[in-house]
Amino acid sequence: MSTPHQAPDHVIVIGGGIFGASTTEQLARKGVRTTWVTSGTLADGASGRTLAWLNSAGFRSEPYHRIRLEGISRWRDFAARVPGSQDYLRFHGGLTWAKPGQSHKERYRYERAHDYVSAWLSPEQVPGTVAAVDPAAVDPEGAIFNADEGWVDLPSVIAELRTEIETYGVTEIIENAGRCVPVVEGGRAVGVLTGTGQRIDADAVVLATGPQTPGILDELKVPMGDDSPAAFVAFTKPLDHGLTSVLNTPRVAIRPAVDGGLVMDSGWSERAMTVDEDGTPHVSDEVVTTLLQEATAVLAGHPELELDHIGMGYKPIPGDGEPVIGETDDVAGLYVAFSHSGATQGLVMGELIADEVVGGQVSELTLPFRPGRYKA
Repeated sequence: MSTPHQAPDHVIVIGGGIFGASTTEQLARKGVRTTWVTSGTLADGASGRTLAWLNSAGFRSEPYHRIRLEGISRWRDFAARVPGSQDYLRFHGGLTWAKPGQSHKERYRYERAHDYVSAWLSPEQVPGTVAAVDPAAVDPEGAIFNADEGWVDLPSVIAELRTEIETYGVTEIIENAGRCVPVVEGGRAVGVLTGTGQRIDADAVVLATGPQTPGILDELKVPMGDDSPAAFVAFTKPLDHGLTSVLNTPRVAIRPAVDGGLVMDSGWSERAMTVDEDGTPHVSDEVVTTLLQEATAVLAGHPELELDHIGMGYKPIPGDGEPVIGETDDVAGLYVAFSHSGATQGLVMGELIADEVVGGQVSELTLPFRPGRYKA
Protein backbone atom coordinates (compact mmCIF):
# COMPACT_ATOMS: atom_id res chain seq x y z
CA MET A 1 0.00 0.00 0.00
CA SER A 2 1.51 3.33 -1.06
CA THR A 3 2.03 6.14 1.44
CA PRO A 4 -0.40 9.06 0.94
CA HIS A 5 1.28 12.16 -0.46
CA GLN A 6 2.05 14.81 2.13
CA ALA A 7 2.39 18.39 0.98
CA PRO A 8 5.85 19.74 1.89
CA ASP A 9 6.29 22.62 4.28
CA HIS A 10 9.55 23.72 2.64
CA VAL A 11 10.84 23.13 -0.90
CA ILE A 12 14.26 23.99 -2.35
CA VAL A 13 14.53 24.70 -6.07
CA ILE A 14 18.06 24.44 -7.50
CA GLY A 15 18.74 26.35 -10.71
CA GLY A 16 18.41 29.98 -11.80
CA GLY A 17 17.08 29.34 -15.31
CA ILE A 18 13.54 29.36 -16.67
CA PHE A 19 12.60 25.98 -15.15
CA GLY A 20 13.81 27.07 -11.73
CA ALA A 21 12.06 30.43 -12.05
CA SER A 22 8.72 29.06 -13.21
CA THR A 23 8.71 26.26 -10.62
CA THR A 24 9.52 28.69 -7.83
CA GLU A 25 6.81 31.10 -8.98
CA GLN A 26 4.22 28.33 -9.06
CA LEU A 27 5.21 27.07 -5.59
CA ALA A 28 5.13 30.60 -4.19
CA ARG A 29 1.74 31.18 -5.81
CA LYS A 30 0.51 28.12 -3.86
CA GLY A 31 1.85 29.60 -0.62
CA VAL A 32 4.64 27.06 -0.17
CA ARG A 33 7.75 28.22 1.67
CA THR A 34 10.47 27.95 -0.96
CA THR A 35 14.19 28.53 -1.18
CA TRP A 36 15.38 29.26 -4.72
CA VAL A 37 19.12 28.75 -4.95
CA THR A 38 21.53 29.00 -7.86
CA SER A 39 25.27 28.63 -8.35
CA GLY A 40 25.76 32.08 -9.90
CA THR A 41 23.22 34.73 -10.80
CA LEU A 42 19.75 34.20 -12.20
CA ALA A 43 19.64 33.48 -15.95
CA ASP A 44 23.43 33.19 -16.25
CA GLY A 45 23.30 29.66 -17.70
CA ALA A 46 21.56 28.05 -20.65
CA SER A 47 18.50 30.32 -20.32
CA GLY A 48 20.71 33.32 -21.04
CA ARG A 49 22.22 31.86 -24.21
CA THR A 50 19.46 30.30 -26.22
CA LEU A 51 17.63 31.05 -29.43
CA ALA A 52 14.43 30.59 -27.37
CA TRP A 53 12.23 29.64 -30.31
CA LEU A 54 8.69 28.77 -29.19
CA ASN A 55 7.53 25.93 -31.38
CA SER A 56 6.52 22.33 -31.92
CA ALA A 57 7.59 22.14 -35.55
CA GLY A 58 8.93 19.14 -37.41
CA PHE A 59 8.82 15.47 -36.54
CA ARG A 60 8.41 14.45 -32.91
CA SER A 61 6.48 11.98 -30.76
CA GLU A 62 2.81 12.71 -30.12
CA PRO A 63 3.32 13.12 -26.32
CA TYR A 64 6.20 15.54 -26.88
CA HIS A 65 4.13 17.49 -29.40
CA ARG A 66 1.27 17.76 -26.89
CA ILE A 67 3.39 19.11 -24.08
CA ARG A 68 5.07 21.62 -26.37
CA LEU A 69 1.69 22.90 -27.55
CA GLU A 70 0.68 23.28 -23.90
CA GLY A 71 3.91 25.18 -23.40
CA ILE A 72 3.09 27.63 -26.19
CA SER A 73 -0.40 28.07 -24.73
CA ARG A 74 1.10 29.09 -21.37
CA TRP A 75 3.26 31.69 -23.09
CA ARG A 76 0.18 33.17 -24.74
CA ASP A 77 -1.47 33.33 -21.31
CA PHE A 78 1.63 35.08 -19.95
CA ALA A 79 1.56 37.60 -22.81
CA ALA A 80 -2.07 38.39 -22.06
CA ARG A 81 -1.60 38.92 -18.32
CA VAL A 82 1.78 40.67 -18.10
CA PRO A 83 1.84 44.31 -19.22
CA GLY A 84 4.88 45.14 -21.31
CA SER A 85 5.70 41.53 -22.14
CA GLN A 86 5.43 42.34 -25.85
CA ASP A 87 8.91 43.86 -25.49
CA TYR A 88 10.44 40.40 -25.00
CA LEU A 89 7.77 37.88 -26.06
CA ARG A 90 6.49 37.85 -29.64
CA PHE A 91 4.35 35.58 -31.80
CA HIS A 92 5.27 36.57 -35.34
CA GLY A 93 5.74 33.05 -36.66
CA GLY A 94 8.66 30.98 -37.86
CA LEU A 95 10.02 30.41 -41.37
CA THR A 96 12.10 27.42 -42.45
CA TRP A 97 13.34 25.89 -45.67
CA ALA A 98 15.30 22.77 -46.58
CA LYS A 99 18.94 22.25 -47.49
CA PRO A 100 19.74 22.09 -51.21
CA GLY A 101 18.93 18.62 -52.52
CA GLN A 102 16.52 17.92 -49.68
CA SER A 103 12.81 18.64 -49.25
CA HIS A 104 10.50 19.95 -46.55
CA LYS A 105 7.34 18.74 -48.26
CA GLU A 106 7.08 15.61 -46.06
CA ARG A 107 7.57 17.75 -42.96
CA TYR A 108 4.86 20.11 -44.18
CA ARG A 109 2.43 17.23 -44.71
CA TYR A 110 3.29 15.81 -41.28
CA GLU A 111 2.63 19.12 -39.53
CA ARG A 112 -0.67 19.61 -41.33
CA ALA A 113 -1.75 16.07 -40.44
CA HIS A 114 -1.09 16.87 -36.78
CA ASP A 115 -3.10 20.12 -36.91
CA TYR A 116 0.02 22.27 -36.58
CA VAL A 117 -0.51 25.60 -38.29
CA SER A 118 1.66 25.45 -41.42
CA ALA A 119 1.57 27.26 -44.75
CA TRP A 120 3.65 26.60 -47.83
CA LEU A 121 5.24 29.67 -49.44
CA SER A 122 7.07 30.04 -52.71
CA PRO A 123 10.24 32.17 -52.53
CA GLU A 124 8.33 35.00 -54.18
CA GLN A 125 5.62 34.86 -51.50
CA VAL A 126 8.05 35.03 -48.58
CA PRO A 127 8.56 38.83 -48.43
CA GLY A 128 4.80 39.38 -48.23
CA THR A 129 4.60 37.19 -45.12
CA VAL A 130 7.98 37.46 -43.38
CA ALA A 131 9.74 40.80 -43.43
CA ALA A 132 13.48 41.23 -43.93
CA VAL A 133 14.16 37.94 -45.75
CA ASP A 134 15.89 37.89 -49.13
CA PRO A 135 13.71 35.64 -51.33
CA ALA A 136 16.77 34.73 -53.40
CA ALA A 137 18.18 32.96 -50.32
CA VAL A 138 15.11 30.71 -50.01
CA ASP A 139 15.36 27.26 -51.59
CA PRO A 140 13.55 27.17 -54.97
CA GLU A 141 11.27 24.45 -53.56
CA GLY A 142 9.77 26.98 -51.14
CA ALA A 143 9.47 27.34 -47.38
CA ILE A 144 7.21 26.50 -44.45
CA PHE A 145 5.69 29.33 -42.44
CA ASN A 146 4.36 28.40 -38.99
CA ALA A 147 2.22 31.36 -38.00
CA ASP A 148 1.65 30.41 -34.35
CA GLU A 149 5.32 30.25 -33.41
CA GLY A 150 7.29 32.90 -31.58
CA TRP A 151 10.34 33.80 -29.55
CA VAL A 152 11.06 34.95 -26.02
CA ASP A 153 13.92 36.58 -24.15
CA LEU A 154 14.20 34.31 -21.13
CA PRO A 155 16.30 36.61 -18.90
CA SER A 156 13.52 39.20 -19.18
CA VAL A 157 10.92 36.61 -18.19
CA ILE A 158 13.02 35.38 -15.27
CA ALA A 159 13.31 38.96 -14.02
CA GLU A 160 9.52 39.34 -14.25
CA LEU A 161 8.94 36.04 -12.43
CA ARG A 162 11.36 37.09 -9.71
CA THR A 163 9.30 40.22 -9.13
CA GLU A 164 6.13 38.14 -8.90
CA ILE A 165 7.81 35.64 -6.56
CA GLU A 166 8.87 38.39 -4.19
CA THR A 167 5.31 39.71 -3.91
CA TYR A 168 4.14 36.40 -2.37
CA GLY A 169 6.53 36.77 0.56
CA VAL A 170 7.24 33.04 1.02
CA THR A 171 10.48 32.64 -0.94
CA GLU A 172 14.15 33.17 -0.13
CA ILE A 173 16.36 33.69 -3.19
CA ILE A 174 20.03 32.78 -2.83
CA GLU A 175 22.43 33.62 -5.66
CA ASN A 176 26.17 32.91 -5.98
CA ALA A 177 25.84 29.78 -3.85
CA GLY A 178 28.30 27.71 -5.86
CA ARG A 179 27.52 24.22 -7.08
CA CYS A 180 24.48 23.01 -5.15
CA VAL A 181 23.64 19.32 -4.68
CA PRO A 182 20.71 17.57 -3.02
CA VAL A 183 21.31 15.96 0.37
CA VAL A 184 19.92 12.42 0.48
CA GLU A 185 19.37 10.49 3.71
CA GLY A 186 17.52 7.20 4.00
CA GLY A 187 16.63 7.25 0.33
CA ARG A 188 14.97 10.66 0.56
CA ALA A 189 15.96 14.21 -0.41
CA VAL A 190 16.16 16.17 2.83
CA GLY A 191 17.88 19.35 1.72
CA VAL A 192 20.68 20.91 -0.28
CA LEU A 193 24.40 21.46 0.31
CA THR A 194 25.62 24.63 -1.37
CA GLY A 195 29.03 25.19 -2.87
CA THR A 196 29.78 27.55 0.01
CA GLY A 197 29.27 24.71 2.51
CA GLN A 198 25.84 25.74 3.76
CA ARG A 199 23.31 22.99 4.35
CA ILE A 200 19.67 23.95 3.90
CA ASP A 201 17.09 21.44 5.10
CA ALA A 202 13.79 20.91 3.28
CA ASP A 203 11.01 18.42 2.66
CA ALA A 204 11.50 18.25 -1.13
CA VAL A 205 14.09 19.34 -3.69
CA VAL A 206 13.58 20.30 -7.34
CA LEU A 207 16.64 19.91 -9.55
CA ALA A 208 16.47 22.31 -12.51
CA THR A 209 20.14 22.84 -13.34
CA GLY A 210 20.09 22.40 -17.12
CA PRO A 211 23.10 20.54 -18.53
CA GLN A 212 24.51 19.98 -15.03
CA THR A 213 21.48 17.86 -14.09
CA PRO A 214 22.73 14.43 -15.29
CA GLY A 215 26.08 14.86 -13.53
CA ILE A 216 24.45 15.75 -10.23
CA LEU A 217 22.07 12.80 -10.51
CA ASP A 218 24.96 10.48 -11.34
CA GLU A 219 26.60 11.40 -8.03
CA LEU A 220 23.37 10.34 -6.32
CA LYS A 221 23.34 7.03 -8.28
CA VAL A 222 20.22 8.11 -10.14
CA PRO A 223 20.52 7.09 -13.83
CA MET A 224 19.92 9.82 -16.35
CA GLY A 225 20.71 9.85 -20.07
CA ASP A 226 22.67 12.85 -21.27
CA ASP A 227 23.38 14.13 -24.78
CA SER A 228 24.17 17.76 -23.92
CA PRO A 229 26.61 19.23 -26.49
CA ALA A 230 28.84 22.25 -26.34
CA ALA A 231 27.00 25.14 -27.94
CA PHE A 232 27.08 28.89 -28.42
CA VAL A 233 24.74 31.68 -29.47
CA ALA A 234 25.95 34.88 -31.13
CA PHE A 235 24.38 38.26 -30.29
CA THR A 236 24.87 41.18 -32.67
CA LYS A 237 24.92 44.86 -31.93
CA PRO A 238 21.65 46.73 -32.63
CA LEU A 239 20.85 47.51 -36.26
CA ASP A 240 17.88 48.33 -38.47
CA HIS A 241 17.18 44.77 -39.63
CA GLY A 242 13.36 44.70 -39.82
CA LEU A 243 13.13 41.02 -38.82
CA THR A 244 10.21 40.04 -36.58
CA SER A 245 9.89 36.26 -37.14
CA VAL A 246 12.21 33.38 -36.28
CA LEU A 247 14.23 32.03 -39.22
CA ASN A 248 15.47 28.45 -39.30
CA THR A 249 17.53 28.13 -42.47
CA PRO A 250 20.00 25.43 -43.50
CA ARG A 251 23.03 27.41 -42.33
CA VAL A 252 21.75 29.73 -39.61
CA ALA A 253 18.81 30.23 -37.24
CA ILE A 254 18.01 33.85 -36.36
CA ARG A 255 15.60 35.80 -34.20
CA PRO A 256 15.31 39.42 -33.10
CA ALA A 257 16.79 40.49 -29.77
CA VAL A 258 15.16 42.83 -27.27
CA ASP A 259 17.90 45.46 -27.74
CA GLY A 260 17.41 45.71 -31.51
CA GLY A 261 20.12 43.27 -32.45
CA LEU A 262 19.88 39.67 -33.64
CA VAL A 263 20.45 36.31 -31.94
CA MET A 264 21.71 33.35 -33.96
CA ASP A 265 23.08 29.82 -33.87
CA SER A 266 23.37 26.75 -36.10
CA GLY A 267 24.11 23.05 -36.02
CA TRP A 268 27.30 23.27 -38.08
CA SER A 269 28.81 25.97 -35.87
CA GLU A 270 28.16 23.88 -32.76
CA ARG A 271 29.91 20.92 -34.37
CA ALA A 272 32.88 23.16 -35.18
CA MET A 273 33.51 23.87 -31.49
CA THR A 274 36.30 22.26 -29.53
CA VAL A 275 36.28 21.08 -25.91
CA ASP A 276 39.27 20.87 -23.56
CA GLU A 277 39.94 17.78 -21.48
CA ASP A 278 38.43 19.58 -18.49
CA GLY A 279 35.22 20.20 -20.45
CA THR A 280 35.81 23.88 -21.27
CA PRO A 281 34.26 24.68 -24.68
CA HIS A 282 35.81 26.99 -27.28
CA VAL A 283 34.78 28.46 -30.61
CA SER A 284 37.12 30.11 -33.09
CA ASP A 285 36.74 33.67 -34.36
CA GLU A 286 36.53 32.23 -37.87
CA VAL A 287 33.47 30.15 -37.01
CA VAL A 288 31.72 33.11 -35.41
CA THR A 289 32.53 35.34 -38.39
CA THR A 290 31.18 32.74 -40.82
CA LEU A 291 27.97 32.42 -38.79
CA LEU A 292 27.42 36.19 -39.05
CA GLN A 293 28.06 36.00 -42.80
CA GLU A 294 25.48 33.24 -43.16
CA ALA A 295 22.94 35.47 -41.40
CA THR A 296 23.78 38.40 -43.65
CA ALA A 297 23.21 36.22 -46.70
CA VAL A 298 19.57 35.44 -45.86
CA LEU A 299 18.51 38.92 -44.77
CA ALA A 300 17.10 41.46 -47.21
CA GLY A 301 19.64 44.09 -48.15
CA HIS A 302 22.42 41.91 -46.69
CA PRO A 303 23.17 44.21 -43.74
CA GLU A 304 26.60 44.19 -42.17
CA LEU A 305 26.34 42.45 -38.81
CA GLU A 306 28.65 43.36 -35.96
CA LEU A 307 29.18 40.90 -33.12
CA ASP A 308 28.31 42.16 -29.66
CA HIS A 309 29.03 39.00 -27.63
CA ILE A 310 28.58 35.26 -27.58
CA GLY A 311 26.99 33.05 -24.95
CA MET A 312 28.78 29.72 -24.67
CA GLY A 313 28.33 26.59 -22.60
CA TYR A 314 26.41 23.34 -22.89
CA LYS A 315 22.96 22.87 -24.36
CA PRO A 316 20.73 20.69 -22.11
CA ILE A 317 19.57 17.60 -24.02
CA PRO A 318 18.43 14.36 -22.34
CA GLY A 319 19.87 11.13 -23.73
CA ASP A 320 16.76 10.23 -25.73
CA GLY A 321 16.02 13.84 -26.69
CA GLU A 322 12.74 13.97 -24.77
CA PRO A 323 11.96 15.81 -21.50
CA VAL A 324 12.56 14.46 -18.01
CA ILE A 325 9.80 15.56 -15.63
CA GLY A 326 8.87 14.59 -12.10
CA GLU A 327 9.95 12.67 -9.01
CA THR A 328 12.76 10.15 -9.31
CA ASP A 329 12.14 6.49 -8.50
CA ASP A 330 15.44 6.19 -6.66
CA VAL A 331 15.21 9.19 -4.31
CA ALA A 332 11.89 10.16 -2.77
CA GLY A 333 11.19 13.88 -2.68
CA LEU A 334 13.68 14.63 -5.47
CA TYR A 335 12.05 16.11 -8.57
CA VAL A 336 13.72 16.73 -11.92
CA ALA A 337 13.02 19.30 -14.65
CA PHE A 338 15.37 18.66 -17.60
CA SER A 339 14.64 19.26 -21.28
CA HIS A 340 16.05 20.47 -24.56
CA SER A 341 12.97 22.61 -25.27
CA GLY A 342 13.50 24.80 -22.24
CA ALA A 343 12.01 27.91 -23.80
CA THR A 344 8.88 26.29 -25.21
CA GLN A 345 8.25 24.32 -22.00
CA GLY A 346 9.52 27.07 -19.72
CA LEU A 347 6.23 27.92 -18.01
CA VAL A 348 4.31 24.67 -18.27
CA MET A 349 7.23 22.75 -16.73
CA GLY A 350 7.04 24.82 -13.56
CA GLU A 351 3.30 24.29 -13.35
CA LEU A 352 3.56 20.52 -13.77
CA ILE A 353 6.41 20.13 -11.27
CA ALA A 354 4.77 22.36 -8.65
CA ASP A 355 1.47 20.46 -8.91
CA GLU A 356 3.30 17.19 -8.37
CA VAL A 357 5.43 18.46 -5.49
CA VAL A 358 2.54 20.00 -3.59
CA GLY A 359 -0.41 17.78 -4.40
CA GLY A 360 1.18 14.58 -5.65
CA GLN A 361 -0.63 15.13 -8.94
CA VAL A 362 1.17 13.36 -11.79
CA SER A 363 -0.19 14.93 -14.96
CA GLU A 364 -0.98 12.69 -17.91
CA LEU A 365 1.25 15.03 -19.90
CA THR A 366 4.31 13.89 -17.92
CA LEU A 367 3.70 10.12 -17.91
CA PRO A 368 5.92 9.40 -20.95
CA PHE A 369 8.70 11.56 -19.51
CA ARG A 370 9.26 10.21 -16.00
CA PRO A 371 12.87 10.04 -14.72
CA GLY A 372 12.50 6.33 -14.00
CA ARG A 373 12.59 5.45 -17.69
CA TYR A 374 16.40 5.55 -17.55
CA LYS A 375 16.65 2.75 -15.00
CA ALA A 376 18.41 -0.37 -16.34
